[in-house]
Amino acid sequence: MFDAKAFLKTVTSQPGVYRMYDAGGTVIYVGKAKDLKKRLSSYFRSNLASRKTEALVAQIQQIDVTVTHTETEALLLEHNYIKLYQPRYNVLLRDDKSYPFIFLSGDTHPRLAMHRGAKHAKGEYFGPFPNGYAVRETLALLQKIFPVRQCENSVYRNRSRPCLQYQIGRCLGPCVAGLVSEEEYAQQVEYVRLFLSGKDDQVLTQLIARMEKASQELAFEEAARIRDQIQAVRRVTERQFVSNSGDDLDVIGVAFDAGMACVHVLFIRQGKVLGSRSYFPKVPGGTELGEVVETFVGQFYLQGSQMRTLPGEILLDFNLSDKMLLADSLSELAGRRIYVQTKPRGDRARYLKLARTNAATALTTKLSQQSTVTQRLTALATVLKLSCGQADGMF
Repeated sequence: MFDAKAFLKTVTSQPGVYRMYDAGGTVIYVGKAKDLKKRLSSYFRSNLASRKTEALVAQIQQIDVTVTHTETEALLLEHNYIKLYQPRYNVLLRDDKSYPFIFLSGDTHPRLAMHRGAKHAKGEYFGPFPNGYAVRETLALLQKIFPVRQCENSVYRNRSRPCLQYQIGRCLGPCVAGLVSEEEYAQQVEYVRLFLSGKDDQVLTQLIARMEKASQELAFEEAARIRDQIQAVRRVTERQFVSNSGDDLDVIGVAFDAGMACVHVLFIRQGKVLGSRSYFPKVPGGTELGEVVETFVGQFYLQGSQMRTLPGEILLDFNLSDKMLLADSLSELAGRRIYVQTKPRGDRARYLKLARTNAATALTTKLSQQSTVTQRLTALATVLKLSCGQADGMF
């Protein structure tokens, strides 16, 4: 049996991380603390906060402690350990994917492509997008409006004649000399760069100026082509929910019911909603909503920070006790100030309401699907039981 009294005499009051083990030597919980002694002592009081904590404490056979220099260091280490050990009593984010970006290469004739993982290649990265579908959809749209190449460099370098994409107007054909001037290709690349940076107004201003110039020079075919580009850009921007303030943020809404949680993240860059995604973290029974949100946010950003571009601001549907600590840790990782807000106004409040609504909708759908599966399994078990009974009666 674990001797809590003797153990607590050895614990320091410095910040750090603790790992709790069961009789089989498995890590069942990882936590952090500003004051290790104070935090660990709270587990062994006569009146515990929840049944979950009671069940956890009943299984403790060993506790290991790692002292850190700062609370920020403890927060980072905690989430590294959670990812490593996947403890039964921690809220776990089941999300191993890196988020896709749109990549604009640094080649002489830049190409557009989808990119996941570390950003080693020379070029510019736009995103993150919630999934590959959102990137592919955006690339297809860009190809129609700004015909910058999307082929692999191996294909580009070995072309002697333009491909089908050139024939249907989806590429300017920089692979073949004489099809497009260096100036025109560079101009289309600049439009792509501005468009993906949310500067649609600048794109339209430049296109309108070029169209008017072409008309004055009686280059009516060129003017008509640019007019089509202008109309395409306007159609796209009219369909988007765009904030005039050029927000660069993630918005996190939460729904919690029947022991299941849904956390919905809305990705907004340069005032444009790039997309969203729902997550269903593994939640141990008896876990409070505050712990679900706090653990999710920490794991979502601190475990995968090297694979994602951190926004300038994070909007939350729930107030966190460690809000400032999280903001400081993310700022330290990003090398710039990142803000965590819980009481937004204006457009930000609208974003948060949208994320909250999506979280509730996704959770309702998930619970309904689970209920349907349970009903089917019950029906199947009933049928199999009847069949067995009938079979027994035949012998």
